Amino acid sequence: MTAIGWIQILLYCAIIVALTKPLGWYMTRVFSGERTFLSPVLRPVESAIYWAGGVDERREQHWLTYTVAMLLFHVGGFLIIYGVMRLQAILPFNPAGQSAVAEDLSFNTAISFITNTNWQNYGGESTLSYLTQMVGLTHQNFLSAATGIVLAIALIRGFARASARTVGNFWVDITRCTLYVLLPICVVYTLFLVWQGMPQTLGDYVEATTLEGAKQTIAVGPVASQVAIKMLGTNGGGFFNANAAHPFENPTALSNFVQMISIFVLGAALTNVFGRMVGNQRQGWAILAVMGVLFLAGVFVTYWAEASGTTTLNALGLTGGNMEGKEVRFGIVASSLFAVITTAASCGAVNAMHDSFTALGGMIPLINIELGEIIVGGVGSGMYGMLLFVVLAIFVAGLMVGRTPEYVGKKIEAREVKMAMLAILILPLMMLGWTAVAVVLPSAVASMANAGPHGFTEVLYAYTSATGNNGSAFAGLSGNTFFYNLTLASAMFVGRFLMIVPAMAIAGSLVQKKSIPPSMGTFPTTGSLFVGLVVGVILIVGGLTFFPALALGPIVEHLAMISGATF
Repeated sequence: MTAIGWIQILLYCAIIVALTKPLGWYMTRVFSGERTFLSPVLRPVESAIYWAGGVDERREQHWLTYTVAMLLFHVGGFLIIYGVMRLQAILPFNPAGQSAVAEDLSFNTAISFITNTNWQNYGGESTLSYLTQMVGLTHQNFLSAATGIVLAIALIRGFARASARTVGNFWVDITRCTLYVLLPICVVYTLFLVWQGMPQTLGDYVEATTLEGAKQTIAVGPVASQVAIKMLGTNGGGFFNANAAHPFENPTALSNFVQMISIFVLGAALTNVFGRMVGNQRQGWAILAVMGVLFLAGVFVTYWAEASGTTTLNALGLTGGNMEGKEVRFGIVASSLFAVITTAASCGAVNAMHDSFTALGGMIPLINIELGEIIVGGVGSGMYGMLLFVVLAIFVAGLMVGRTPEYVGKKIEAREVKMAMLAILILPLMMLGWTAVAVVLPSAVASMANAGPHGFTEVLYAYTSATGNNGSAFAGLSGNTFFYNLTLASAMFVGRFLMIVPAMAIAGSLVQKKSIPPSMGTFPTTGSLFVGLVVGVILIVGGLTFFPALALGPIVEHLAMISGATF
């Protein structure tokens, strides 16, 4: 580890904190229906959308109606993606002549993109046409990201409102999120990426002649527009198979740094939105502090592990750290930081191969996802995931003092705790359950590129990534098989929607409750004691749930590495 490396990390954190408050202020105005500087241009467009869709923007919805609307909306998204992939051979904007995508792969990919996972069992440049990339994937990147944000807003309204019955209007919220938040940022962001050297064209693939005289096909396409929303919306699906390690998706050190900022910026800003909507910004800063503690701990371990290298590398005199699977133009610190960021958020974009990280360096991204990607997390999903742990931590605090716990003026009672536990327990059911099946099924084991604990970690990471709606992978696993396409799709679906429903039930329960003023017995939720309690609850729940699986994978691999064994 170097001083320059830590300066990069601290600069990154400082920029995220600096952007949190102004962006939080702007997003609060958007979702409160207040006028913004973009209203003169976008308000007529917004009104036209409501007119065309028959939406009354003044009519709000019960939590159950809001949730059903969201689910039906995603049925439409699934059908669009699946249909475009199956028909892409006869559709326009297909200069490379890509054939129709197989049924099971189309099914897996459609589920992947409606759940904001963007797990990819294919290479984008060799499988998908421009139309599929744009109409099928890029458009869903906007809508799945907007869905996560508006669900977080609905849950925040549950805490902020008192004696109400509605949590907002899904159609209004998702329209405003897309029009006022995602689209304007992505337009500017796309232009920046093009300036950095990223392709944005509908032209044919380029034929080039190498120095040896061989012919090479260079894939191009509408790349910058997809990369902008895949990062900002924490989607992560790459236009190219190598994702953000590809020079056309991440040309420079500056583009890499800005992409890392964009992954976190909306998720961090939602903590400020929470504080503003409940009437106390310190509540939002306390939640961001919890996220920051866990994030910095993960960055330290990953950076240390990758900078230290392995016993085998050091024995060969290669003491500069583990550069296997990393781009020279980024180096160890930017690769380690990117890995922690993309798994702390449910992004899944990668600028290095996690399969080539050291055992402990690869374990931290795995743990980030297993905890539910609540360390800033995916846009919206990280916020409502963190609030579920806050509910659990407040319940624990109430048990300690023998009184009904409260949070931002709302009593946390049995219904909220049960729903929070249900949502939290959904994740390990899919992560560990499907891993257990895959490592004993011969056809599934055949897809593992490595034996021993590293091979086990490849499978565990796949189902953890799918359930956590992350989308990154230990690339040694060949996932494009009928078994993995279907089981990973089921994990993605359950990890997204069976976590959303309990969270929305909590919103519906809380919004009806009266707001009570703090008393002498109220547990303060803006200080270091609260931050420590929430961090402790998260680590205890994660440790009790996942430590046995981690012991079978990266931990035993690290111990074997120390003794000189490799897999």
